[in-house]
Amino acid sequence: MRIVNILRTLTALALLAALTLPATAQTLDKVSFGTNWVAQAEHGGFFQAVADGTYKKYGLDVTIVPGGPNVNNRILMISGKIDFFMSANSLQTFDAVANNIPTVAVASMFQKDPQVLLAHPEANVKKLEDLKPLTLFVSKEGIVSYFQWLKSEYGFDENKVKPYTFNPQPFLADKKSAMQGYVSSEPFSVEKAGGFKPTIVLIADYGFNSYSTLIETRRELAETKPDLVQRFVDASAIGWYNYIYGDNAAANALIKQMNPEMTDELLAFSVAKMKEYGIVDSGDTLKDGIGAMSDARMASFFDKMVKAGVVKRDIDYRKGYTLRFVNKGVGVNLRPKN
Repeated sequence: MRIVNILRTLTALALLAALTLPATAQTLDKVSFGTNWVAQAEHGGFFQAVADGTYKKYGLDVTIVPGGPNVNNRILMISGKIDFFMSANSLQTFDAVANNIPTVAVASMFQKDPQVLLAHPEANVKKLEDLKPLTLFVSKEGIVSYFQWLKSEYGFDENKVKPYTFNPQPFLADKKSAMQGYVSSEPFSVEKAGGFKPTIVLIADYGFNSYSTLIETRRELAETKPDLVQRFVDASAIGWYNYIYGDNAAANALIKQMNPEMTDELLAFSVAKMKEYGIVDSGDTLKDGIGAMSDARMASFFDKMVKAGVVKRDIDYRKGYTLRFVNKGVGVNLRPKN
């Protein structure tokens, strides 16, 4: 009887251990996540979740596949080579529906699109409308997207636009010009190259309410493995809380490992600007958690893009995203109280 009791006790302890111990390497689900550019602070929350073991706690073995000028991770995701993709903004969600691409956005890590226009201090720009008389350096992607909204909503003139080739020198040489960029990067490079702090105009603060840095996956994966998708979304949200509010040294080390050109100074600048402008954590996330999305916000942005002639009214944009995996308040307790 004593032997039987010992065996029962050992069995019970083994069962308890299986239920309470973190997932082991043998039980982790392998997941691949493709970014849309080289490793940088704007991807920091995902690297954080790898570095601090958050993904592992959620039963995931995540490989981050960096993007770049010659890498199309979205195609790899659509073809099943990788599981998730970091899309730039809501326009890609609408584009997927328009072209019958079977993808779905399952979370938005950025509540604000980080797109900005930078001006010289001498231009005395106080608000978005003050940019209208200036020469604007805008990329070809920007011309067919946010600039069409600037035209329809604020009356900007396309004749004032010159091509932006991701080289700040033409802007630096012309004090009556403005240049596009991301709030978390280009102001830093302009200050370093030009020796002055540029005026920053974040167009999201003037009504360009696209989501940004969305997590996309194939519709088939979201439907057949919802638990996997949920765990990836939740762990990514926690990663972002820890990256912007906690100790992000290990995540930054991973970023620099994948992108040797990245510097500690730029990483620190990027995190500070994302916090200052509420890029990651603001608006709906204050209650619903990082990653939050809403039908009302999607409908509003869709209507603005239709008015601007960027997308067609007849597409069913609602097929391009789902709220199934967000708005659950995951990680809100990690936000500093003060």
